Amino acid sequence: METKDNVVLHVADVHKRFGGLHALADIDLQIEEGKTHAIIGPNGAGKSTLLNVIIGRLAPTSGAVVFDGTVLTGKKPHEINQLGVARVFQTPEIFADLSVLQNVMTPAFARRDGAFRINMFRSTDNETEIREEAEAILEDVGLIERRGVNSGALSRGDKRRLELAMCLIQKPRLLLLDEPTAGMSRHDTNTTIELLKKIKARGMTKVIIEHDMHVVFSLADRMSVLAGGRIIAEGLPSEIKGDPRVQEAYLGGAYT
Repeated sequence: METKDNVVLHVADVHKRFGGLHALADIDLQIEEGKTHAIIGPNGAGKSTLLNVIIGRLAPTSGAVVFDGTVLTGKKPHEINQLGVARVFQTPEIFADLSVLQNVMTPAFARRDGAFRINMFRSTDNETEIREEAEAILEDVGLIERRGVNSGALSRGDKRRLELAMCLIQKPRLLLLDEPTAGMSRHDTNTTIELLKKIKARGMTKVIIEHDMHVVFSLADRMSVLAGGRIIAEGLPSEIKGDPRVQEAYLGGAYT
């Protein structure tokens, strides 16, 4: 399929096989710049596999992933990250032995230096600009009062906000969020929705995998539905709500 105008990410005819399992088939997905694109589907539909192909953790069996004109297929995850693609995982990936502030500063050092270094915190106190940037982001995500707390002691919801802050300090053009509200209370979920709306207002492109339809329909500009490793429907949220294929495969009539 020809890439449309204003598309920053094109997953082009991607297939992924694990032995006899066809986990992804004929995936053609185009993400418009500045938009929030939600990917939904039942467990085992291939959603996380798709994100892992995009970020280079898995190589597609065939097809290609193109980000802003650059082919990502074959590149390593850190190379893709340096091009401006960041991901928030289902299980928060943080440095549990570091403080909240140090966690946010760490990817900023890596962005500056081009790699993680064992001694990157040796001059932390002198890194005023990075510290101030990290504190501003912690203010945005509601963790500024906990900046000195050991991150391993945070609640699950706070850990997920911390990982989001670690992504934001990298200034990505594309942010991939895999179940960003999983395990959160409704209050924390609503707080996260408002935070992601604020990020959207700044023009950042986002791809969200999420089971909570309240989150999806609060944020998505466009949606794709995966089932059995294939995209079975794609369109505006209002169109997806009424699609009988989606009702059968996933929504179960709850959003008709």
